[in-house]
Amino acid sequence: MRLSRSLASATAAVCLVLSLSYEALPHARVEARQAAEPEPFGAECRSSVVGSQVIAYCHNPYPRTDHVSLHIECDRWWDVDSDGATVEAGPAQTVRLTGRCWKEVRSVWVSHRKGR
Repeated sequence: MRLSRSLASATAAVCLVLSLSYEALPHARVEARQAAEPEPFGAECRSSVVGSQVIAYCHNPYPRTDHVSLHIECDRWWDVDSDGATVEAGPAQTVRLTGRCWKEVRSVWVSHRKGR
C-alpha cells in the first residue's frame, strides 16, 4: 500500500510541476543575447568628372580606418581603364583621389576595405 500512496504523491507532484508555466519554474535564466549591431564603417565619397579628369574626395567620420581606392572606366575601347592605389582614410580624415582617361570617362567608383 505504501508504494501506491508514494506513487500517487509523486504523480501528483509531477503533474503540478508540468502544469506550471515555463517562466514560473525554478531554473537558471539565460538572457537571450541580442545580435550585436555592426560597427559603422565606410568613408563617404564624392566624385566629379571634368572632361577626362576625375577627382574624388572621401571623408571618414568613423573611428576605424578605411582604405579607399579610385576606379575609372574609360569610354573608348583603346583607352586604358585604371584602378588607383589604395589610400588610407583615418578617423575624421578627408583624402583626395585623382585619375584620368585620355578621352571620355564612362564610369567612376570608389572601393572600400576595412583597416586593422
